[in-house]
Amino acid sequence: MVQLTLPKNSTVKKGKVWPAETAANGKKPKRSKEFKVYRYDPDSGANPVVDTYTVDLDSCGPMVLDALIKIKNEIDPTLAFRRSCREGVCGSCAMNIQGGNTLACTKAISDCSGAVAVYPLPHMPVVKDLVPDLTNFYAQYSSIEPFLQTKSAAPEKEWKQSPEDRAKLDGLYECILCACCSTSCPSYWWNSERYLGPAALLQSYRWLIDSRDEETGERLDGLEDPFRLYRCHTIMNCAQTCPKGLNPAQAIGEIKQMMVKRKT
Repeated sequence: MVQLTLPKNSTVKKGKVWPAETAANGKKPKRSKEFKVYRYDPDSGANPVVDTYTVDLDSCGPMVLDALIKIKNEIDPTLAFRRSCREGVCGSCAMNIQGGNTLACTKAISDCSGAVAVYPLPHMPVVKDLVPDLTNFYAQYSSIEPFLQTKSAAPEKEWKQSPEDRAKLDGLYECILCACCSTSCPSYWWNSERYLGPAALLQSYRWLIDSRDEETGERLDGLEDPFRLYRCHTIMNCAQTCPKGLNPAQAIGEIKQMMVKRKT
């Protein structure tokens, strides 16, 4: 079951049941779907609740994000969630749907059996409703210095790279920092203040393996810590939940091997 970081002693209660939509002729829609959506407003001081909305699928797009947008536009304008590109590129609409972390814009409603349970990403402070606080997540990403670092003089045109070296970045550069992997990792739940988590470490390896980067030793020094890297226990939740099909656990394993090799 999804777990959330909530104020002490908070319990999720049953919320409002919004009436089903009716067509212009007064009849109920032929195809409809219930969405059970987590609601939490810290300013109200009230416990979080789960509201139930019934959406007409004949007047809604095919993805869960389409349903959330329809709910906000036509049923309940107070619902809060993040979204942007709607193409599975930006990672803004990452949330927990049917018990798994994914992108709402790429999660098909047809893939969800029964009522669709929609919660924010687990084990993150909740700003409001489906909006998690990603401040710590982005700070950890910044800490690995995710940019090219060199000691050589800059070339006149560009830093050249062979096709073979460029191929090593496949499966790494595609990360969209949606936080689905990190928020599915038990090690990150328990040690999120010190363990960098799958997303940041995948990004770290992306620069460690880049043939153009010349700060490999310094980057490894920054990871030489009992918690920053070594809290990974290869649980593999990260690889299973990544909406881009990436394997952060493998990247973390490669970093550990690099640590061993430089000591031998």
